[in-house]
Amino acid sequence: MAHKGSLVCVGLGMTLGSHLSPLARSYIEQADVVFAGVSDGVVELWLQSLHADVRSLQPYYREGLSRLRTYEHMVEAMLSEVRAGKKVVGAFYGHPGVFALPPHRAITLARAEGYAAHMDPGISAEDCLYADLGIDPGRVGCQHFEASQFMFYRRRIDTSAYLVLWQVGIAGDQSLARFSTPAAYREVLVDVLTQDYPRDHAAIIYKVATLPIHAPRIEHTTIAGLVTADIDLHATVVLPPARELEPNLVVRKRLDELDAAIGYP
Repeated sequence: MAHKGSLVCVGLGMTLGSHLSPLARSYIEQADVVFAGVSDGVVELWLQSLHADVRSLQPYYREGLSRLRTYEHMVEAMLSEVRAGKKVVGAFYGHPGVFALPPHRAITLARAEGYAAHMDPGISAEDCLYADLGIDPGRVGCQHFEASQFMFYRRRIDTSAYLVLWQVGIAGDQSLARFSTPAAYREVLVDVLTQDYPRDHAAIIYKVATLPIHAPRIEHTTIAGLVTADIDLHATVVLPPARELEPNLVVRKRLDELDAAIGYP
């Protein structure tokens, strides 16, 4: 039997106010307490205009403290109010399930303890990226990797598709406790990339606009140029395809034979 408390993790979208869905807004307004998983004071003030009890999760971040420990504290803060029988909302940037561990963890734990818990989607930085850069991921395909994970593990890269690297500003951080890494770490990232791409291959540094009066950052450079570029925690790097799609003639021949067998024109 479900307990009285509940948890909903909602997405605020990326651009202040304009991305919030009516459903997410109603969850916020009807909550007993709202936890704000945002790093912008302006966004927190805007949330406070929607609800009287908004509590920031940002104080849990500390330089030198593992982000895994930070996330544990955030989850416990939300779950403690759920266990107290309250309707709790976690309001997070973009989509609450994209590059956001606490919402997933909190929902899993809440359900395991018998509380109603679910996630309400939002417009993510990925959605904005497609719109701002004019990319259709269905045209030639799109690969997404967190930059450090891309460096730590061997991955098979398809250079005929787009490659999107997230959180390049902390590329190579093995401690999970830093908010940035220096240029030397991005040189390692460049070395990894140049196993599949030339150093002068095009790269786009992208940063979504978080206020309606701002424009997104769209800076064209090269893979080699990433080393000295100004790249913070919120910047994303996009590599366009380096080669054309290569037809798979064997598979196409089999499909032609199947079409002929069933009389498909």
